[in-house]
Amino acid sequence: MFSHSPEVVYGWVLVVSALLTVLYFFFSDVLDGIFDLPDHPLFSPQLVLSFFIVGSAVGLLAEWYTDWASSLVLWLAIGAALVAVLLLHFFVFLPLRSAEASLGYTDADLEGTLAKVIVPVPPDGFGEILISRKSGAVAKPAKSLHREEIAAGEEVVIVQMENGIAVVAKRDPYHALI
Repeated sequence: MFSHSPEVVYGWVLVVSALLTVLYFFFSDVLDGIFDLPDHPLFSPQLVLSFFIVGSAVGLLAEWYTDWASSLVLWLAIGAALVAVLLLHFFVFLPLRSAEASLGYTDADLEGTLAKVIVPVPPDGFGEILISRKSGAVAKPAKSLHREEIAAGEEVVIVQMENGIAVVAKRDPYHALI
């Protein structure tokens, strides 16, 4: 392949994929924010990098320890990588993606509850709220429903949860919503 032996190609793919995996582990939040790719579960960076790592490792080992033709080894590596990626997707990543941050409540349970602002919520940005529950207190990022500034120490109502971010409104003690 490109005047290099298959072992060299598999080795380089393995090393580069492993390095990219380590980089993605440390910088995934930044990279996800910069590139804002559509969320397709089968083409996530974790699965793509896993495909290349498993495929190149299987190919490298098969080239070293068998005397099969390189085309057969390539198909074996692709097949093993596909099986590994599908197993990872269905038995690891899907259950993790659907799990909540805490076992004591769901985001839907938080809607309608009272919280206290601990980091001021600017009109166009995010602050932080503290939710006191029977199982303990939890802090969540928050944004204002009406794009108004909410000072630290004020009591708010969680109107809605959007991807782990609480959309809050100032609590009116004279209004009988809660």
